[in-house]
Amino acid sequence: MAAMDTQVLIVGAGPTGLTLAVDLARRGVGFRLVDRAGGPFTGSPGKALQPRSIEVLHDLGVVDEGKRPTPDAPYPSTVIIPQFRVERILRDRLAELGGAVEYGTEVTSFEQDGDGVTAVVGGELVRAAYLVGCDGGRSPVRKRLGVGFEGETWDDQRLVIGDVRLDGLDREHWHAWPKSPAGLLALCPLPGTDLYRLRAPADAEPSLEVLRTLVRARTGRDDVVVREATWMSPYRANVRMVDRYRVGRVFLAGDAAHVHPPAGGQDMDTGIQDAYNLGWKLAAVLTGAGGELLDTYEAERLPVAAWLLGVTSRLHHEADATQWPGKRDDETLQLALTYRGGPLAGVGERAGDRAPDAPCALVDGTPARMFDLFQGPEFALVGIGAQDAVAYVRDAHPYVRTHSVVDVDGHVEAAYGATEGTLLLIRPDGYLAAVTTDPAEAVAYLDQVLG
Repeated sequence: MAAMDTQVLIVGAGPTGLTLAVDLARRGVGFRLVDRAGGPFTGSPGKALQPRSIEVLHDLGVVDEGKRPTPDAPYPSTVIIPQFRVERILRDRLAELGGAVEYGTEVTSFEQDGDGVTAVVGGELVRAAYLVGCDGGRSPVRKRLGVGFEGETWDDQRLVIGDVRLDGLDREHWHAWPKSPAGLLALCPLPGTDLYRLRAPADAEPSLEVLRTLVRARTGRDDVVVREATWMSPYRANVRMVDRYRVGRVFLAGDAAHVHPPAGGQDMDTGIQDAYNLGWKLAAVLTGAGGELLDTYEAERLPVAAWLLGVTSRLHHEADATQWPGKRDDETLQLALTYRGGPLAGVGERAGDRAPDAPCALVDGTPARMFDLFQGPEFALVGIGAQDAVAYVRDAHPYVRTHSVVDVDGHVEAAYGATEGTLLLIRPDGYLAAVTTDPAEAVAYLDQVLG
């Protein structure tokens, strides 16, 4: 067996690849993150993060605290943030963990065998245990695997989008002209920048002059003037997904596995959560868990991609009919996403559901929150009381983070349906593995999944 140069080769340094790299770095897993682009991406094809993705970033050490929190959801609403800022934040976190993106480095070919993947990376041979293609909707990795990308392109749905600096509009509101005789125009201020995100249905190759003409014609105002465009692109609505996320030791994630209309603000979220689902499983297998654990990546994430395409297509058609975005709910916020009935859903009716936040207290009276108790790269066990049961699990699996808590104000019961004596076993990606009163069931789950 050839020696490994790295454990995981990640191809593509957008939000998906960066999330995976950060997750692997905090677990001590060796990786290389390469991107054929000459430097960081500067545009915002995605401009929002849903609450579930912000929870993921919190766990990765990127986000410190929420806004307008509720007991079970510290991040209850969508956050407008341009993709280039999300990527910058993730790159900074990766640097804190000792990692970096290798820009200007292309994977031109790869082959795999039963023990690993051999790739040509920047003209040199690199041997890795696994390769993950996070390289976008046109994914060369997917094409080299021969994985189909079934779906459709809506040729009649053409847009011009871009990030612009302009004069004449305030930055406290979104601005839209849905009934302009010349056609729809929307301009959204991008927080933390001096830019606006421009969106306009148009069958045109974007240029600064094209954007200026669209704005002048569709606002009907001479005082709204585009001064500069830092990024611009034509856009056609694509609704496509793969029929498999894995071929041997090569995986697909993010836009390499699914592309969808922009409605609902799901642009970056599903890729971030693909990476978050895969990262802990790669780390577990590389440290001794059975290889079948990696099969659960496709089993859990493929149905999510199918759901995503259906929801965003519906919202896109609704917005196209009304010329205005639809109402957000738990469906689009991704807080209700579940793996119930999947291969890793253990005992308990709620096994597979997202593990919500809840205020509580440690047994010594110290105030605590559930999210803080299970933040980190390992499995966590939280007992409502149940100190002896918690100790039983800790003795069997010492690496599991364990806590006994007191449900002072009933928030844990409200969030989990958990009463005194209940054990909550929480996966490294923040989903419930098991809900039980029997510590032997928690131990059996860990034995089965991790060995």
